[in-house]
Amino acid sequence: MKTMTCKDLGGACDKEFHADTFEDMAQQSKAHAMAMFQQRDKAHLDAMKAMQEQMKSPDAMQKYIDDKRRKFDALP
Repeated sequence: MKTMTCKDLGGACDKEFHADTFEDMAQQSKAHAMAMFQQRDKAHLDAMKAMQEQMKSPDAMQKYIDDKRRKFDALP
């Protein structure tokens, strides 16, 4: 089981996610992001805006995901 935080995945807080696969980790992060969006959490909304700016092209989005996957894979 590996652990990453919201910040590790591009978010705004120290909430921890625990998963055996990157896909499960990403799903937990996505659910958290949706909850924070619904709550209109400013820090998370700002992080989402910054992430959207970074991922204006499909290549940039894939590079971002690949980077997060490499960080996940490198965890013990």
